[in-house]
Amino acid sequence: MAASSHRRRPATGARGGPRRRRVPMRFLLPALLLVALVAMLMLRGYVHSEILADHRVRPPAGTGKVPEEILDGGPVIDTRGGRTTSLRVPDHRVVLTFDDGPDPTWTPKVLDVLRKHDAHAVFFVTGTMTSRHPDLVRRMVAEGHEIGLHTFNHPDLSYQSTRRIDWELSQNQLALTGAAGIRTSLFRPPYSSFADAMDNATWPVTRYIGSRGYITVLNNTDSEDWQRPGVDEIVRRATPRGGRGAIVLMHDSGGNRAQTVAALDRMLPELKDEGYAFDNLTEALGAPSAHSTVTGADLWKGRAWVFLVRASEKITDGLVVGLAVIGSLVIGRFVLMLLLSGVHSRRVRRRRFRWGPPVTEPVSVLVPAYNEAKCIENTVRSLMASEHPVEIIVVDDGSTDGTARIVEALGLPNVRVVRQLNAGKPAALNRGLANARFDIVVMMDGDTVFEPSTVRELVQPFGDRRVGAVAGNAKVGNKDSLIGAWQHIEYVMGFNLDRRMYDVLRCMPTIPGAVGAFRRSALERVGGMSDDTLAEDTDITMALHRDGWRVVYAENARAWTEAPESVQQLWSQRYRWSYGTMQAIWKHRGAVVERGPSGRFGRVGLPLVALFMVLAPLLAPLIDIFLLYGIVFGPTQKTVVAWLGVLAIQAVCAAYAFRLDRERMTHLISLPLQQLLYRQLMYVVLLQSWITALTGGRLRWQKLRRTGVVEAPGGSVPSPRTSSDRRPVA
Repeated sequence: MAASSHRRRPATGARGGPRRRRVPMRFLLPALLLVALVAMLMLRGYVHSEILADHRVRPPAGTGKVPEEILDGGPVIDTRGGRTTSLRVPDHRVVLTFDDGPDPTWTPKVLDVLRKHDAHAVFFVTGTMTSRHPDLVRRMVAEGHEIGLHTFNHPDLSYQSTRRIDWELSQNQLALTGAAGIRTSLFRPPYSSFADAMDNATWPVTRYIGSRGYITVLNNTDSEDWQRPGVDEIVRRATPRGGRGAIVLMHDSGGNRAQTVAALDRMLPELKDEGYAFDNLTEALGAPSAHSTVTGADLWKGRAWVFLVRASEKITDGLVVGLAVIGSLVIGRFVLMLLLSGVHSRRVRRRRFRWGPPVTEPVSVLVPAYNEAKCIENTVRSLMASEHPVEIIVVDDGSTDGTARIVEALGLPNVRVVRQLNAGKPAALNRGLANARFDIVVMMDGDTVFEPSTVRELVQPFGDRRVGAVAGNAKVGNKDSLIGAWQHIEYVMGFNLDRRMYDVLRCMPTIPGAVGAFRRSALERVGGMSDDTLAEDTDITMALHRDGWRVVYAENARAWTEAPESVQQLWSQRYRWSYGTMQAIWKHRGAVVERGPSGRFGRVGLPLVALFMVLAPLLAPLIDIFLLYGIVFGPTQKTVVAWLGVLAIQAVCAAYAFRLDRERMTHLISLPLQQLLYRQLMYVVLLQSWITALTGGRLRWQKLRRTGVVEAPGGSVPSPRTSSDRRPVA
């Protein structure tokens, strides 16, 4: 064959072109969801002036470039069409102006007082507040008040480029259009004062604002209510002198405005009795309204903007609630694990503690195996070293790699091989159970090795006739890689502390497939292993609880299992676990309303499993999303301190778990990185499980690739692996 025939040709579609690779839904949907959440969070940060906000304020500058007629003129400055004119309000006319709103607390109170005294005013609104509270702007317009722009994010415009100024104006107008369906020609720059305070830095901005079609409205009477000097002082400062007209500066946002509201309620009737009229600006000047109606596409753009802002508010408020929920769940779980695992360890480590009479009779060990050629010899030899009498039944579930032949070639006593066509792990276990000779049955995976004392420690709880099943202490044997170290932390901290807690609460949800023991009569009463779910170990454990059996944890029954060594393998395993757990919860949901032991498990065990194994991991990435947001946009220090606090709680729990399991603390060095990266993978896996469940999808068993490197501590040194035996972590 020619050399060219060995070349790999690109896949082609129906028309002969290259086939486009599709992004898997498990990546696409979580990515889209994450992008949408981040976009909503960024939008909320923008309208709350946390993103792109500029809080600098320029000190006063010289006035040499400002025309004299502006410095000596009135507070209304018109530079449209190259003009340089200013206007004053006629005598006995007062234009009340309110900056920085609308505020959901104080603006309604200000509007109530104005309506009470039949007075009009001008509200210079920011785009951020208008976007968040459009109903208040609609009320202002409906009650005859005038609206002016006060920029979107309230920056000092003398620091900004013309592009940023245009952006501030257009975004402010967009928000106003979305809120009330209008545009306005009135503008007040942030941090403005009297006309005679115009300087060389602010005058060019005023001219540019005029070139964009706006009239700049300053003030000539400042109530200084933002300082909250008291009602009497606000009234004194806001009252015009000698019957002159005035534009009065007040605020309906930016803090507690109770004094402003009280001062208005007193000042309005007093000045009306003196012959003053309270009009909006164009009424006072006898000019056409500053408002113009917006229609067509611009109106719909404004409405879409307001809708998105309000949606982002609701979504991010929901995220905050979710963050509070996950924080409470995480802390609550840690507190429960610390307290109850301590109770468990003190109870079972008492010098005179006994489950009952010592269990010495032989037990049957079932090893379901499918293509375990690399692992099965280590597994069987570790069982032959057991300190407890055992019979070993290896159920070959249609292996194609010679697994059964390897076991038979060992020629070991008390080891039997049972062959069957490939039917799945539950069927293999049931086949082994039918061939078992003894009343206590130990189940383990074909890639797991036991210590000599494991079986003996695992079966001692059966001295208590109420015990139907025992969970052993599964440990990661291949923890030399980063992903292995992360799983090691998870096994010791999460699974084993959990099992201690659930043991005390008497609602253990799962007997691990790697190391578990069952009373044969208990299994027969619940119908044996079921293939209704992909988590047959969780399914059978819940069934035993519902049948009234106790399920306990044996901390000294250690088994060493080979954890996945690549992200893809880990993904496959955890996807099956997550989906299978959800299936088991749904299958046993009826326990919630039942009586007796079943009802107790349904009302205690199922909610805890749902909260800690389904809901909490699904919400956990909120911690990282808010961490990233807080670090970038602030408050950085508080965010980092809060995250370090959560990490410290996790570290305390992890250290306690490692101490209980007598593990070296050095592996905890990777804990911070695990919390940042590993949790995201678990989140996406759980999200994919939800999608599969909600869409009615079916998930098949997936065989994990094994390398056969795990041996029990003290065993012979494993043969070194070649590069082809081990896949990269990522």
